[in-house]
Amino acid sequence: MSEPLPKLVEVRRGNIIEARHRGSIVAVEPDGRIVARLGDEGLIVSSRSTIKPIQALPVITSGAAERFKIDSNELAVICASHDGEPIHTETVAGLLSKIGLDESALMCGVQRPYSERAAADLERRGLPFTQLHNNCSGKHAGMLATAVHLSLPTENYISADHPVQKEIATRFARMAGLGRNLTTAIDGCSAPTFGVPLLSLAIAFSRLVSPWSVSRDNQSGPAAAAADTAAFKWIIAAMTAHPEMIGGSNGRLDTELMRAAGGRLVSKVGAEAVHGLGALPSETFPRGLGVAIKVEDGAKRAVAPVVMETLAQLGVVGRPELERLVDYHQPHVLNHRRVRVGEVRAVFDLGMGTR
Repeated sequence: MSEPLPKLVEVRRGNIIEARHRGSIVAVEPDGRIVARLGDEGLIVSSRSTIKPIQALPVITSGAAERFKIDSNELAVICASHDGEPIHTETVAGLLSKIGLDESALMCGVQRPYSERAAADLERRGLPFTQLHNNCSGKHAGMLATAVHLSLPTENYISADHPVQKEIATRFARMAGLGRNLTTAIDGCSAPTFGVPLLSLAIAFSRLVSPWSVSRDNQSGPAAAAADTAAFKWIIAAMTAHPEMIGGSNGRLDTELMRAAGGRLVSKVGAEAVHGLGALPSETFPRGLGVAIKVEDGAKRAVAPVVMETLAQLGVVGRPELERLVDYHQPHVLNHRRVRVGEVRAVFDLGMGTR
């Protein structure tokens, strides 16, 4: 019987531990050097929405972004798991209009907006939820833009056999240091998702924020082409310039973390408590850093404390960010009278010492 994964989070009510969440964390540089690990870096996880910034690459490298004059705001929503607020739905609708399509071309499915305010407003006005409200609608609009630009069919652009999806899979595999044959399943939005080792997800994020190249001492990955490097930079710039498009106006970890970090990192949530982070090159990590996190039981409440504590122990964020984001780092447990009765707290040590 395999050993259980380490505890990452405890949920406490007073001095009573009511729940524990286990999982794995790995941080890696673009050449594959592991900086920190906890648990099983070889754990197979579903990539889910964490790789939306990578799924956006063909929009740029194909020439679609240039042809359709896709701006930074639109590129950000292509990378998003958005709240379905008007700022998101109007941007996606505008992007579809640019490529000669409308909401009916999407194949992500109708979804209630993540934003309760947006959902309540629609219900009050008697308006239906549409595919534009799906948190993945931007990603799908990007896939459609690529297909239209390349004169490819748009009727089944979500099929794993469609050229757009094959290009996404090839690029992701290359960035993650994987072989060509990825384990593939169907995501919540009906597009492909991939089963990959947690380490590979971290490597992909490290290379997104700091394009890599072959050196004499390390043959872990091929050189990133100049066109790819430009695409990476464009995506990072869009995400950090428009964090409200990646999540929402408020109350979303990705958005608030990127706002607080001021352009120093990108953050991307995925369903079932998988999370990807990329720290841009800095004094602490001159080659940049990719981080991948998986909470084993898929508990959403455990993700933010693990993300914040991981970044704190790595030295990627400091006291100002932790104080600003304390509600994510150490969320309170409240009862029905809104009385604080406990907390959700990270309890792991990455062994980074005083770094």
